[in-house]
Amino acid sequence: MQREKIQLIRDGLETAYVNGSTASELLYKPNFVSNNHNEGKKVLSVIEDELLKCDKFQISVAFITLGGVTPLLQTLKELEKREIPGEILTSNYLDFSEPQALEKLNSLKNIRIKMYDTNSAKNGFHTKGYIFKEEEVYRIIIGSSNMTSAALTTNREWNTKLVSTSQGEVAEDILKEFEELWNSEYALDYDVFYEEYKQRYDIIKEQRKIATERNVTSLERYKLKPNSMQVRFITNLKNILKKDEKRALLISATGTGKTYASAFAMRELGFKRVLFIVHRASLAVQAKKSYQRVFGNSVSMGLVGAGYYEYDKDYVFATVETLNKDAHLQRYKVDDFDCIILDEAHHSSANTYQKVMNYFTPRLFLGMTATPDKRTDSDDNIYEIFNHQIAYEIRLQQAMEEELLCPFHYFGITDLSVVQDTKSKNLSHEEFNKLICDERVEHILEQANYYGYSGERVKGLVFCSRKQECQQLSAKFNELGYRTVALSGDDSEEIRQNAFERLAMDEENATDKEPLDYIFSVDILNEGVDIVEVNQVIMLRPTQSPIVFIQQLGRGLRKAAGKEYVVILDFIGNYNNNFMIPVALSGDRSYNPDTIRKYVISGNRTIPGASTIHFDEIAKNKIFQSIDKIRGMKSIIKESYVSLKNRLGKIPSLYDFYIHNEVDPLVIIKEYKTYFQFLESVEKANYICTLSEEEKMIIEYLSKTILSGVRPEELEILRLLLEQKSISINDFKRFVNEKYDRNITNNQVDYAIDVLQGKFVSNDNEYQKYKNIEVITNDHNNFITRMLCYEERLRHDEFRQMVEDIIRVGLTRYEDKFMKTDEIESPFVLYEKYSRRDVSLLMNCGKDLSSVMFGMKRIVDDVFIFVTYHKEKSDDERNYVDGKPDYADAFEDNMIFRWDSKIGMGIESNYMKEVTTAPRKHLLVKKSDAESNFYYMGTFDILDVKEDQKEDNKGILKKICKVVVKMHHPVRDDLLCYLQSTIKEN
Repeated sequence: MQREKIQLIRDGLETAYVNGSTASELLYKPNFVSNNHNEGKKVLSVIEDELLKCDKFQISVAFITLGGVTPLLQTLKELEKREIPGEILTSNYLDFSEPQALEKLNSLKNIRIKMYDTNSAKNGFHTKGYIFKEEEVYRIIIGSSNMTSAALTTNREWNTKLVSTSQGEVAEDILKEFEELWNSEYALDYDVFYEEYKQRYDIIKEQRKIATERNVTSLERYKLKPNSMQVRFITNLKNILKKDEKRALLISATGTGKTYASAFAMRELGFKRVLFIVHRASLAVQAKKSYQRVFGNSVSMGLVGAGYYEYDKDYVFATVETLNKDAHLQRYKVDDFDCIILDEAHHSSANTYQKVMNYFTPRLFLGMTATPDKRTDSDDNIYEIFNHQIAYEIRLQQAMEEELLCPFHYFGITDLSVVQDTKSKNLSHEEFNKLICDERVEHILEQANYYGYSGERVKGLVFCSRKQECQQLSAKFNELGYRTVALSGDDSEEIRQNAFERLAMDEENATDKEPLDYIFSVDILNEGVDIVEVNQVIMLRPTQSPIVFIQQLGRGLRKAAGKEYVVILDFIGNYNNNFMIPVALSGDRSYNPDTIRKYVISGNRTIPGASTIHFDEIAKNKIFQSIDKIRGMKSIIKESYVSLKNRLGKIPSLYDFYIHNEVDPLVIIKEYKTYFQFLESVEKANYICTLSEEEKMIIEYLSKTILSGVRPEELEILRLLLEQKSISINDFKRFVNEKYDRNITNNQVDYAIDVLQGKFVSNDNEYQKYKNIEVITNDHNNFITRMLCYEERLRHDEFRQMVEDIIRVGLTRYEDKFMKTDEIESPFVLYEKYSRRDVSLLMNCGKDLSSVMFGMKRIVDDVFIFVTYHKEKSDDERNYVDGKPDYADAFEDNMIFRWDSKIGMGIESNYMKEVTTAPRKHLLVKKSDAESNFYYMGTFDILDVKEDQKEDNKGILKKICKVVVKMHHPVRDDLLCYLQSTIKEN
């Protein structure tokens, strides 16, 4: 073995067991492995990472379930393709391991599976170990995690990852133990154990089912109790009623139990008569059943609509199409009901709903919806209809965290279709044939069968782009022996309901109806469909909206008996809006490209609960390309603005955007320069900016320089001077020290003053533009004083509000992102993103050096290396694009980085001397030229510099230096993975 690797292992052991502050390469460092999604930790992610690095793996676990295998399927398929051998040993202990999971693992050509027979061996089997071999290095995870969903994602599990050479004593002992168990007479091959084990497992499973079904009705009612969302909703609703409000809105992710929440609320509030309004008869029937489970026979219940006219019941469940007709509506007095509930309340602006709402005068109108912002393209404001009274709001991420939904395993898979992005549904004959060709059908079915489902049989929904596509694909599935139907808006309620029943039924319950495997549709299943049994969702259409994506995802998220999880298969093509997928999955509506990119790479580590997210490499790159070329950002900002304005009932501020997790204020400023210019654009005649030209100039300058919040000094000076005319520099230094634990010097305060005096500019034109902004002055008595003209301007409400807005956003961003530094004597935070302008500001350069800060910049005792990890490719035969060399910059591992100097710079050049002699050396990296800002990777030492030669664009050999550096901190795994992931051409 290379001596270098042995040293790396020794360094890792020192960090892990002797001195945690010692830097070492993560690959060679023992680790504690546990589950905590808030810290980006999941046992599953560690196992996936190790599988992808190894050249052989061996696993010994007592229990294996399909829920534990399914999230690993994409990784295991990749290993099969690369012919990486694997051995998996499990047991029949307690007959817990699931035959489906064992069958799935055995279907992979590279994996051999055995079962340890504890009955014959007459001993228990509790091993939980994962062994990964990479050349002569072993990484072994030993601890408490079986191969089950909860053990790999959510449970409190304690595991240790060991790193050893093949000669290490601990590794030798573990491998010896595995080989002993694997070769034991009690370790049975798959062909020997499977049939008998499956038979025994099925018998035991059936017996358990029979036992739990006894007294099921009374047991269900006894166990029925409000979940965490429902309890908080009821508490808030009571407070709203105490304020004598007449309307309230419940915003709750699909599947979290809105109907039950309303039933519990009606019971707790003691309402005697309730009207529950829906837009389809089937929903009225579903709602009535839910209420009967809560109330039993304590109140009478009836239906109005679809042939039912049970007007006089205590609780009436009515369709709006029936009730809004005078003949039915006027059967009631205006005050007959204590509460009127409007299901799917985003429809409540429709004339039919409005007629009903205008007729009745209940104590409370309660709206319930998962998508209040669905119609941002219209003037409808659902929040306004319910007086902006939000009783409770729970979105997908929180619902998953609180385990209110069925976990999902999302797989982003490359679609074979070569149809390019188009909003038009009128495709050419050739393009349409590509959507329904046999090759694509085969690809869809191959993926659907491989990734599977939870339960006895598949019960799937397939979302397509076009009605004709639904019909043709359904027909082709049927020809191959599957049982499917295509539904559209043309189908009657009866036909739809029949299809839903056939999809939900089990084989043994089939009588005169044949069960369905799949329902194909375009949009009609997005909402108001309650098929809790759905265990597979297939998306064959581009994601044009996060709202629609979540609606369709939500069709499978309701919990049901026998369903541990739902599989989501998203077939990703060449679509401009692919960036919407991570936006929808993360729930992060900031539309900050850096945030979106990061989620594609590390979302699986941070998604709450047992759910997992996976993209194959090609699909991942298609999303990266989409992020790099986000189109229509101004329309996205406008949609976000309309939604936020509707919610708040007022024009939102930049700070409102930030705290409500809407579009990142920096994204708005990048597009519009200032917020008042954005308001002029979006509100048009409804907003008249009253700022003077001088005030506009100040807002523009502050938005450009300090809104990002990379440091607090300028922001705090402005904040303090909002209420007082001056502050002494000594008092300000004490204040900053106490609040931020930062010892700042007089020079640093002077630099901050210079910034607020308009001096932080990149060229003379900018200086001439901003030099007279007249905000503060620094007198000779060491006081910072606001200028008289600025004091006058602060009396102008609009100007003051915009200054306050910038201050609040900047300080909040600082506290969220930049408050704690990871390195002593450094104003930078590891792995946060900085622009060249930010570097100029933090290094107190006195002006913006962005225009001269390229691959390398020396600033006094600090040198900064700026690297674009994936360079643009030249379209011709030149080595360089726009004079940019094809540098070989790359991380060798988490600690070692190789950097090429600028072409023409040898070891003796002033350029290289500036690098090598700098006391502090910093590395900043971005993935591609599509990114404007750089990740701060920390400081480094130079290990080696060698002079070499490289051809320039004219074919002339010139000097270049090849530099090997060692980082002071090992680069975080998820970020390194993101940077190293390839970017492929379409």
